[in-house]
Amino acid sequence: MFKKFENAVLSGIQSATQRKLILLGTLLAFILSIMMIAPTKMVLAKMLPGKNNDTFTIYIDLPEGSSISQTKEVSDCVVGFVQKESEVLDTEVFLGMGSPLDFAGLIKGSHFKNSENVAEIVLNLTKKHDREEPSYFMVQRMRPLILQSCTAIHKNTSISFVEPPAGPPVMAAIVAEVYGENADGIRALSNRVADVFENTKGLVDVDIMQDYIYDSYEIKVDTTKVSLSGVSIKQLNDILYLAFEGMQIAVKNSDKYNDQIPIHLSLSQESKQFTSKDINAVKYKLASLKLMNSMGMMIPITELVSVVPKKSNPMIMNKNLHQMTNVMAETDMVSQVYPLMEARNIILDTFSDTYKIEKIGLFNLELTDKQSGAIYKLIWDGEMEVTLDTFVELGAAFIAALVLIFLLMVIYYKSYTLSGIILLGSFLSIIGVIVGHWIMDLFTHDTFFLTATSLIGFIALIGISSRNSLLLIDFTKSLMHEKGMHKAEAIAFATSTRAKPIFLTAAAIILASTLLAGDAVFGGLGVSLIFGTIAAVIASLVIVPVLLYNADLEKHFHFHEKKAVSIFEP
Repeated sequence: MFKKFENAVLSGIQSATQRKLILLGTLLAFILSIMMIAPTKMVLAKMLPGKNNDTFTIYIDLPEGSSISQTKEVSDCVVGFVQKESEVLDTEVFLGMGSPLDFAGLIKGSHFKNSENVAEIVLNLTKKHDREEPSYFMVQRMRPLILQSCTAIHKNTSISFVEPPAGPPVMAAIVAEVYGENADGIRALSNRVADVFENTKGLVDVDIMQDYIYDSYEIKVDTTKVSLSGVSIKQLNDILYLAFEGMQIAVKNSDKYNDQIPIHLSLSQESKQFTSKDINAVKYKLASLKLMNSMGMMIPITELVSVVPKKSNPMIMNKNLHQMTNVMAETDMVSQVYPLMEARNIILDTFSDTYKIEKIGLFNLELTDKQSGAIYKLIWDGEMEVTLDTFVELGAAFIAALVLIFLLMVIYYKSYTLSGIILLGSFLSIIGVIVGHWIMDLFTHDTFFLTATSLIGFIALIGISSRNSLLLIDFTKSLMHEKGMHKAEAIAFATSTRAKPIFLTAAAIILASTLLAGDAVFGGLGVSLIFGTIAAVIASLVIVPVLLYNADLEKHFHFHEKKAVSIFEP
């Protein structure tokens, strides 16, 4: 078999037509593989794929000023859907607070939640090996049903699904940081960016990290009327706290406990509630509360205070001493790169009516208000930023590996041509990496992304494929020097002889990598090693011999004509 392969290599490299076809075919395969990433998007890039978890959390955020009972209504609606899922073992609802801190909540600020308008629902699922549906498919299926039914209960309700990340935790898949000096301008720009996210395909769970401005009412005490009425300010404060917040009024002693037991008094939950959110409802509720003065007369609280409507004071966010806010969005089973590019293009096309837009850096934007002249900056963060940093660093590592290999080969062979052949043969394994991801995508239910681990596998392949080319060149050199063989015969015999160990090495790598191919995080690494190794073998046994034949090996190896010796002689 190897003799036939030797003859095929010999005839192939000696034929100018076949050499041209091999090189043109390789160039075409390389161009087509690159086009599979862009612009055809047949292979999509992502930091890390979704992870099949045994738990995930549902965050519920109502507008500021909402009551705990309103939050409970939305939570009960969500729990009603969740309990219908056979794969859900149990649920835990945390009203008015965040759930116990987990990997995702660490960065999302779950432990800071402490208000009546928030809730978190933690779902525990059956083990991933005991169910057919991955957790991310379950989230994708449940999200539209829950959002359609439960967000309509109260206006501006936000419900988001948070899964433990497969890699570094981030605030969201896409985060747009809006910087500026004017709070109203930041709010207006953030709302427009959120609208763009809402209408961008692939983006879900859109939220703005800012408080809603809602109507509130301030109770101002008329000190003159209080002093004339014969009651004290303390009485007035106490009855208000007793009615709405509740307070400790006494203690009870017990034989079972060393400490005194406090007695807490407040109105019932039904009595606390207002009939509507207007000033008349507040006055009506206060009118039902009365105080007894020193003369025994009952005085309504409304005679002592005035109710003044006002707007709430929203929280002011800062980062690195710069005022800002975050607009966040998650991706629905897609890479965050492509929705971000689409949203950015929409911003560039539609925001020009109000802002003068300039590009800063690779993706970031600077927007200048045409009327006020205020300057705002739109900085992208989240998983997109982690992806960009990771791919840039891995790209730098890949370039460094190529440069180091090239320099080592130059030192070893004292030839730029031979070093370039080794480098080119190694680089062509990228064809197998890209095509392998496309093939895997055809046979998987969800998208098989080109991930950071895929690039790690590609970098690892550089050394493997370089070794194959190095063996061929060294063996060819020894055949020409020691056996007096001419270039074509030496290349063909070296290729056929080294084919067996190259095949065995490749088989060992492929079989070992199959264990990684099915993993959620390291699947890209396994696929890169499998298909990249196949491409590296083809490049070593087909393309490298053609490149060696085109090179002036007699000059590089200082070959001098002498009587040929049989290859089987010592």
